[in-house]
Amino acid sequence: MPIAAIISKPQKPELETLLPELMTWLKAHNFDSILDPESAAYVGRSNDAIERPDMCCLEPSIVISLGGDGTLLSAARAFAKTDTPILGVNLGSLGFLTEVPLPELYMTFEAWMRGEAIVDARSLMHAELIRDGQLFRQWDALNDVVLSKGAIARMGEFAIELDGQYVARFRADGVIVSTPTGSTAYTLAADGPILIPSVDAMVLTAICPHLLTIRPIVVPGSSEICVSVDGVPHETYLTVDGQEAVELLLGDRILCKRSERSIQLLRLHPNGLFNVLRSKLSWGER
Repeated sequence: MPIAAIISKPQKPELETLLPELMTWLKAHNFDSILDPESAAYVGRSNDAIERPDMCCLEPSIVISLGGDGTLLSAARAFAKTDTPILGVNLGSLGFLTEVPLPELYMTFEAWMRGEAIVDARSLMHAELIRDGQLFRQWDALNDVVLSKGAIARMGEFAIELDGQYVARFRADGVIVSTPTGSTAYTLAADGPILIPSVDAMVLTAICPHLLTIRPIVVPGSSEICVSVDGVPHETYLTVDGQEAVELLLGDRILCKRSERSIQLLRLHPNGLFNVLRSKLSWGER
């Protein structure tokens, strides 16, 4: 029997009703369910919970993410090494990745079973943290990699290289390296451009730079961006997709390039991005 993995946002009271209904519906359609700890807690099955990074080992046919963009980003990280499609159901107010509203959950699932759902492939970005000349950590990101300072109001100093060529050195609150998918996340708030997800590119954006002439830069997806930490205040962190943070040290280098992996997002309707932009950003309203 095929398996559906369910990943849920914590502290969403409506899931106490939704999850039992969803599991009953899946069973009626000949699917077994596996639950992450957050989902299992809603239905009293904590003993059967499976940690998100371990769910892919059971080879589910589909992942259902119930929550917002953060929940979907967590699902994407857990299944980055697979081709398992992710059905992201929006239970929040602002979601650029979770395009499927709750009333369309079952319709989208049925369309996927018939082979009629739209499968939206999203490229991932591979990031490496180089410390003392050695690979210290590495990740695959769907949205972005962010270097940002902590609570102390001091700017950091960063140097940028593109494919080994020196670009600039500047002081700023931080730096964002974003995928096209992530262009509607932190990069958008930092006055970066909106990219269509299918564009083969990355965006480099300085956060509140101390130079008015520093503007977001769009580079080819085949490029390698290197951000060096030349001056770092206390508590400056590298954050990947808003999910995981590592404190940075002076001399650290962050290398970002297109990953060999991608994720598959399911939706029911075409033109998904512009539907979301009109809805979430109130485009065209007076």
